[in-house]
Amino acid sequence: MKAVIITDFGAEPLVTDLPVPEPGPGELLVRLRAASLNPFDWKVADGALKGMVEHGFPLVMGSDGAGVVERIGPGVNRFRPGDTVYGQFMNLPYGRGSYAEYVLAAEDGTIARMPDDLPFAVAAALPTAGVTAYQAIEAARLDTGHVILINGASGGVGQSAIQFAALQGAHVLATGTGDIADRLRELGADRIIDFAAAPTAEQVLAAHPDGIDVVLDLVTRPGGDIDALAGLLKPGGRLISTNRATDPDALAAREIHGINLVNDPSRAELESLAALADAGKLRITIDAEVPLADAPTVVARARAGGSRGKTVILP
Repeated sequence: MKAVIITDFGAEPLVTDLPVPEPGPGELLVRLRAASLNPFDWKVADGALKGMVEHGFPLVMGSDGAGVVERIGPGVNRFRPGDTVYGQFMNLPYGRGSYAEYVLAAEDGTIARMPDDLPFAVAAALPTAGVTAYQAIEAARLDTGHVILINGASGGVGQSAIQFAALQGAHVLATGTGDIADRLRELGADRIIDFAAAPTAEQVLAAHPDGIDVVLDLVTRPGGDIDALAGLLKPGGRLISTNRATDPDALAAREIHGINLVNDPSRAELESLAALADAGKLRITIDAEVPLADAPTVVARARAGGSRGKTVILP
C-alpha cells in the first residue's frame, strides 16, 4: 500500500510502499477513502510528543480519516466488512496514521459509523477540528446574548466553532481577513475582526468597552502574549486555549477562568457530529482535495499558514 511516512522526528515526509497490515484481535482493517490535514499531524512529526509517547518508525503521518471496513479480526462485534467509518486513526507506538491507503483501528478506539450519504471528504474533515470546536463551545458555557471572540476563526476549528456558538444564541466576533469575511458571516459570525487592519484587542474593546464573556483562542502558542486577550474579559469570563497557552492560576487571580482544552473525542460525539454534517446543520469548508502522492507538498504549504478550510487527502 502507498503511505506518507517520516523516518525520524523532523524528517521530510515521503510517499512509500508498505505492507497492508493484518487485523489482530479486536481490530479492523479500514480502506481509507479520505484523510484530512491538521496542524497536530506535523507537530507530531516534528517531535511534539517525543519523550511522552513511544513512536514507531517508519511513522505514517495523519490522524483523521474516513473509509470502508475491509476485514475484521477475531472478537470484533461492533463493525462488519462494508461498514463506512470515520474517526481518529493515529497510533504512535505502532507507527500508524491516516495518510495511507489502509489503516488498522481498534474496535473500541475513536471511530464511529458514518451516515451512508455523508461524503468521505467531509467525514474525514470532522474528527479533530469538529470535536475540538464542539468541546470548546461546551467549555465556554455560553448563554443567549453572551459575546464570544473566536481568535483564529478562518481555519477548520474556527469555522465549526462559529456555528456551534451561534446555535447557542451567542453574539460571535470572529477574526479573519476581508477575503473570508462573507463566508464567516454565512456561518453565523455577527462581526468580523480584521486583524490586518488594527490589533484585535483594540477593535474588540472599541466595540465592547465593558468587556466580553468568552475568548476562544486558537492562535497563541505557549509562552506567547495572551494577556491582551485576557484583558477583554469581564470578571468571571472564560479564556479557552487549544494550544495550552493559558495559565489558569494566574488568570484565576484576575477572576478569569483559564482553560487549556485537550481534544478527547467520544464515539457518541463523533456520531453526533456526523449526523449534524449529514443534515446540513454543520457546514464544512473543504479548501482542497489532493491525491496521496501530493501530501508532502500540501503539508509543507499548510505549515506556512493561510488556511481557509480543510485540506483532504484522497488515498
